[in-house]
Amino acid sequence: MAPDPVAEKAARAGQPRGDYQLDLFAALPGDLPTHDQQEMMERPFFSLSKSKRTEPIDYRVRNGTTEIRVKVTANAETGMATIWDADILIWAASQVREAITRGVPTSRRFRVSLYELLRAIGRPTGGAEYGRIVEALRRLKGTVIETTIRQNGTRPTGFGWIEDWSAPTDADGRSLGIEFTIAEWLYQGIRDDKLVLSIDREYFALTGGIERWLYRVVRKHGGHQGGGWGFTMSQLHHKSGSTRRLADFAKDIRKVVERQRLPGYWLELYRTDGNEEALHFSARAILPTTHPGYAAKRLPRVRVAHKREAVDEPQAD
Repeated sequence: MAPDPVAEKAARAGQPRGDYQLDLFAALPGDLPTHDQQEMMERPFFSLSKSKRTEPIDYRVRNGTTEIRVKVTANAETGMATIWDADILIWAASQVREAITRGVPTSRRFRVSLYELLRAIGRPTGGAEYGRIVEALRRLKGTVIETTIRQNGTRPTGFGWIEDWSAPTDADGRSLGIEFTIAEWLYQGIRDDKLVLSIDREYFALTGGIERWLYRVVRKHGGHQGGGWGFTMSQLHHKSGSTRRLADFAKDIRKVVERQRLPGYWLELYRTDGNEEALHFSARAILPTTHPGYAAKRLPRVRVAHKREAVDEPQAD
């Protein structure tokens, strides 16, 4: 049989031959380190409310001489993908990153049991969750993104978070597993070492949409700078894509600050020199040990293959 020239070209470009053929990637078992894709974390790609949103997000910001644009439109029937739906994409990112660490071939087409998926993203494993996951898959497929990110300021590229999905059940309504294919844009962003970050598994326990979104922004920008990082309230409002008025959005942020539940980070409100309300955040591990928010850094664990055995080793960011 003559070689497939497209597959050979993909192989020469460093892309896995299996991905070109869209081989199924069977989920790796166990508690894996959790990873997120940085561009998903930083820009407003998701609705922050569980109520159906059909109003588009149209986000624009200057980065030097380049304008970064993100436009998100929703299927009128399903509504826009939510920050909770993004848990499925975070799961996929974590699977791909672990496979790369182990030297296992990857693909953007996944197969996973409903039980393993729910367990991995911190959800109950009862029967009602099947319907919620199916609705999430519908929203992820029905949401359309157009963005100039990674396009060097040229015309935007467009895609849906997932291209296709299936969630069959047996005659008694029991799940037979889930299959779905993520967008090429997202897959390539996950495979790029510079475009992923580890996140705390406690993220999945955060219940509020603003709270979840803020953790991802803080994790992306917070790092471990000695002085921490900050944004004005208006900057945060713009970055969120929220439909709430700035005054109401600011109230939500203040509640998050009061609770102090973001894993690994301490939040403080302050006033800028121009008397604008702003949020400052610092990694808890870099605070003085006498500070009420201080906490030693918890090193994530990563599974590393070694002489046919898996051993736990600390993972750096």
